[in-house]
Amino acid sequence: MTLSLGKFQQAFIKALYRHEAPQLAALTAQPGFQVYRNTILKGCVDALCANFPTVERLVGCEWLAAAARVHADHTPPADGRLIYYGAAFADFLETFEPARQMPYLAEVARLDYLWLEAFAAFDEPSLALAELAGMTAADLARCGLRPRGNVRWRWFAGQPIYSLWRYNREALVLPDSLPWQGEGVLLVGGTEGVAWQQLEPGACVFLDACAAGHDLASASALALAAQADLDFNVLLGRLLAARVFAPLALPH
Repeated sequence: MTLSLGKFQQAFIKALYRHEAPQLAALTAQPGFQVYRNTILKGCVDALCANFPTVERLVGCEWLAAAARVHADHTPPADGRLIYYGAAFADFLETFEPARQMPYLAEVARLDYLWLEAFAAFDEPSLALAELAGMTAADLARCGLRPRGNVRWRWFAGQPIYSLWRYNREALVLPDSLPWQGEGVLLVGGTEGVAWQQLEPGACVFLDACAAGHDLASASALALAAQADLDFNVLLGRLLAARVFAPLALPH
């Protein structure tokens, strides 16, 4: 049976990741094919270990490499650019039996991947304070503040994921008494790398609302409803200083 180039490539990729590819039985039976398969798998494992450095610091190189191999066996890359590999790795860790005693590990992996997304995203222009000059409070309230494409944020309920991630990412000594409570994080990519800081729950709600298209008035109301003691003026100043928002999209 003669295969088209496209069908051959699809079958070849299936065979590489141990899926059924009967059309290539003669090829996959050759000893050299297993060598090629192992080389591809090693590249996937190396990419996962590189993409999740904080997880590696928590569990060690050997543990992470073993987990990465299991994941790569079942979840091949969907993109040839391996910097994006691992979008499903945190979900995998949630059900990976050896990680059961580390309930925080999957969330730390999610934060590692958020860092990757912020790092790899296009560095689009940011809102300049000069754009706000001369605007009335009513005008500003009707503005939409859109987070830039290289900004990521997340609220981790019930666990100090940001602290666990930050202390390990920066190779700092973890405090003996770490309050076991929810934390939020903000990641902002740029030409000089990725900057991070802790966020309160109202701030995460505010950014969620902005990303969903709410204007400043409704987004701030949602934030204050989620966190009554939130100092919104201070928060907005912090976010502007961190270059979180794209240039203004003024309403018609």
